[in-house]
Amino acid sequence: MDTPRAAEGAGVRQEPALVAQAQTLTVLISSAGRRVALMNAFRHAAVRLGVELRVLACDLRPEWSSACQLADRAFAVPAVSDPCYAATLCDLCEQQGVGLVIPTIDPELAPLSAARDRFLRRGAVIAISDPEIVLMAGDKLATAAALSRCGIPTPRSATLAELRSTPGEWSWPVIVKPRAGSAGVGVRLVARPADLPEAEPDSLMAQQLLQGDEWTINIFVDNCGTLRAIVPHRRLSVRAGEVEKGVTRRVAVFDAIAKQMVGSLRGMRGALCFQSIMAVDGSVSVFEINARFGGGYPLADRAGASFARWLIEERCGLESTADNNWQSGMRMLRFDDAVFL
Repeated sequence: MDTPRAAEGAGVRQEPALVAQAQTLTVLISSAGRRVALMNAFRHAAVRLGVELRVLACDLRPEWSSACQLADRAFAVPAVSDPCYAATLCDLCEQQGVGLVIPTIDPELAPLSAARDRFLRRGAVIAISDPEIVLMAGDKLATAAALSRCGIPTPRSATLAELRSTPGEWSWPVIVKPRAGSAGVGVRLVARPADLPEAEPDSLMAQQLLQGDEWTINIFVDNCGTLRAIVPHRRLSVRAGEVEKGVTRRVAVFDAIAKQMVGSLRGMRGALCFQSIMAVDGSVSVFEINARFGGGYPLADRAGASFARWLIEERCGLESTADNNWQSGMRMLRFDDAVFL
């Protein structure tokens, strides 16, 4: 499909000092799905920077993707599990002059991170962490082990076989979930050892049940590996694994954890987020790292932490404005919208 769309962001004030440096940039949002708010964040940032932005999007079936329908151009690509997925995107980037690629879903991170140098030779920078970070974050059991090694509090985690061998050492109920899951798919509460799945699939793991408020902490790490922003928001309501109602707050313990995480787990780059539970006594435990833009990123963006802008600045060689000056108390109340064709 090839349907031009008017760029959004009209009425957003340009910054005169930057307009003189006007450049053009083509961004590709992969596995675009419903990520319209993310797409608009890039468009608004480009307008403010005076950068002429062309936004491309791709998906398995772009005709059923709202973000693809609102992109300047959209393309059909193979499933992310297809061995040709990364090569197809790389060819697309060369053909369309893409300068920046924004991955959005976990299953595509490993193949894209592994092919990062190939994309770079074609002129496309993928906003992604090093392969070791991507592989660790894509495996929740490996994530728990890495966090423990760094001294970051994380819930007790084990394989199902390990849980079966020491059931008396655990507090029940426990959480059983996919090691590579996302959006809460496949997560279940198991009340007692007899209720554990009969099979021992390597794809499942057990984890201590945490009680408290759930938080997402969005972080931005520049291309030199320096942590530039830490934006926690409390997840007041979640639908289909994505925050529906949230509010930004400055929380010192999350700042400390983010600094410890980035300092210990070398190779983080661009936009990432981690999930944590805060108990009533104020203690926290980190149970997940996402090496990509989180679904709740638009809240951080509206609060003033424009990861999209900072990635454009990096790619265009502009002076970075990345900082940790964002608005606490910014609330997001999501609602449904639609594209009609």
